Amino acid sequence: MDAEIPIAREDGAGVGARLKQMRQVFGLTQRELARRAGVTNGAISLIEQNRVSPSISSLKKILDGIPMSLAEFFTLDLAAPEDVFFEATGLTEIAFEERISFRMVGKRLKDRALQMLHETYRPGADTGEAMLRHAGEEAGVVVRGRLLVTVGDQERALDTGDAYYFKSQIPHRFRNPFDEICEVISANTPPSF
Repeated sequence: MDAEIPIAREDGAGVGARLKQMRQVFGLTQRELARRAGVTNGAISLIEQNRVSPSISSLKKILDGIPMSLAEFFTLDLAAPEDVFFEATGLTEIAFEERISFRMVGKRLKDRALQMLHETYRPGADTGEAMLRHAGEEAGVVVRGRLLVTVGDQERALDTGDAYYFKSQIPHRFRNPFDEICEVISANTPPSF
C-alpha cells in the first residue's frame, strides 16, 4: 500500500465492508480478487477488516480487478428495488384491442429505462393500418405461434424462436393473420406505455 491520503465514505459505511460486499456480489473470493488486482490476499483481507485504509490509487488498483470504477464503488446501490420478481397474475394488462394483450412487467417501478412485455396476438389481431412510431428501440422473440411483422418497407412472417430488433422511429406494425395464438416476449427502451 502506498502512502497517499486514505479515503472514507461520506455515509459512514466502511470502505472495507463495501469492498467485501462488492467482491461477494461479483462472485470473487479474496484470493481471486487479489490475483486479478496484482496485490496480496492479505492486503484484501486487511482492508475488508478495516484494519488498513487504502489510498485512492490502491483502491483503484483493487477495483480494476472486479472491474469497477471508483465512482461505481461509492455510488452503486446494491439494494434490491422494492419489487424484483413478478407473478404472472401480477403483470399489468394494457388493453390494446380485443384480440391483443400486452402484459407489462413492473408497473410500479420508478424511473424505468426499459419496458418488458408479454404480448399475445389472437388470430386476426392487428395493431392497425396506421403504423406505430415512437422514440427508442424495440426487440422481441416469438415464443409461440407465428407473427407477421412490418418494419418500414420490410415485412416478414416470424415463426417460434424468430426475433426482431429495430429502431422504433421506423413505422412498424404487428399482425397475426394465422390460425393459432402468437406469444411474444418483447422489450423497448425507453418505455412507451
